Amino acid sequence: MFALDKFCSYLLDSKIIVFSDHAALRYLLKKAYAKLRLIRWTLLLQEFDIEIRDKKGAENSVADHLSRIEKESEPMPIRDEFPYEHLLGITTPTPWFVDICNFVAASRFTHNASRSYKDKIQSDAKHYIWDEPYLWRLYTPARKVLENGLYWPTIFRDTHQFVFTYATCQKVGMAISRRHEMPQQPILFCEVFDIWGIDFMGPFPVSNGYSYILLVVDYVSRWVEAIATKTNDAKVVVDFLKSNIFYRFGIPKTLISDQGSHFYNRAMTSLLQKYGVAHKIATAYHPKTNGQAEVFNREIKKTLQKMTNPSRKD
Repeated sequence: MFALDKFCSYLLDSKIIVFSDHAALRYLLKKAYAKLRLIRWTLLLQEFDIEIRDKKGAENSVADHLSRIEKESEPMPIRDEFPYEHLLGITTPTPWFVDICNFVAASRFTHNASRSYKDKIQSDAKHYIWDEPYLWRLYTPARKVLENGLYWPTIFRDTHQFVFTYATCQKVGMAISRRHEMPQQPILFCEVFDIWGIDFMGPFPVSNGYSYILLVVDYVSRWVEAIATKTNDAKVVVDFLKSNIFYRFGIPKTLISDQGSHFYNRAMTSLLQKYGVAHKIATAYHPKTNGQAEVFNREIKKTLQKMTNPSRKD
């Protein structure tokens, strides 16, 4: 499942053959009644054209070679002596909250604590309260309860027991983790150079007669084509599309632009109808429709600002 999820983009629409010595895996897709986790796995596997074949581990060297490599190492003798203090140190590690408990319960620090560490313990201790033998962390509801003067010696223990045994809390209180969710795999419905966004930049200060930049970007590969133009009329757009896009990258399926007169006119409509290209118009209240072109407009402007000499007009 990890491999299919990791390489999903490469494995979709491809024939997959899995060799495994786990015989029960072959019946995963055929099992009618199974646990919820197995059902989720089955649904995920149905996205792929997958075939599971049984193969012995000794013959499946590609997958099992790491587990079958003989490790050449000298045998280490068993030590009969083991100091009791080491054994005690391993079996009884100091919990992280010991210093907080000592300060909350008795206002004490360890003898070798530094000044900065004491300040940290004092700051952290504000969020805890000691109710022997438990250390409780205070949250906003707990603070409000204590501020209202409601308290009895076993308030935290009773609250924990009440929530733990309350049926409604147990039904709706469990958080759904990512492994319980069904992943949403995006399905790519178009190919490279199928959808282009087009836009004009400018007018800029005139340089060698040029004052505009015509930019197109492919929505799948993010490939950008841009040229400097003297005007921003329909003839420039039509000539650019025919010579730089249609003849080089093929006929696209969709062209996205704004409502400018240089894009929405008879010449453009005639050209796109001739080649069977759908023209999508971005409305003024939703400019994100042609968002890719706008993004690269901003990037090109930043590049020009870095390259242009401030003392010159170009």
